[in-house]
Amino acid sequence: SGGGGGGGGPSDSAAEQAKQRQAQREAILEQAMTPDALARLRRVKLVKKDRASAVEGMIANMAMQGKLDSKISEGKLIEMLEGIVGAQQKKEGDKGKISIQRKRYNFDSDDDDDDDDLL
Repeated sequence: SGGGGGGGGPSDSAAEQAKQRQAQREAILEQAMTPDALARLRRVKLVKKDRASAVEGMIANMAMQGKLDSKISEGKLIEMLEGIVGAQQKKEGDKGKISIQRKRYNFDSDDDDDDDDLL
């Protein structure tokens, strides 16, 4: 991300730099994560690109700062994703939340049914 003159050169180098940064990030993630965790992150990226990018950034920063004492397992990755989801929900409120409401019918009530009719 640098200011440049006119012509095709600067945009080419910016795209090339972005490609290099992505390759560098991938290499860091491969070193910092177990294969299972990496596979899960790639699956998450297909559906929730923003969440996956946020986790990738966290992991890359932790790795570069030397804060990772061991590889990130799938369980740890899930915890990180849940943390990001929680933070996003606090920020967004109920906007991204899916709530399922089941219809309740009078004849389908479980509280007053003691199964006497089955005996």
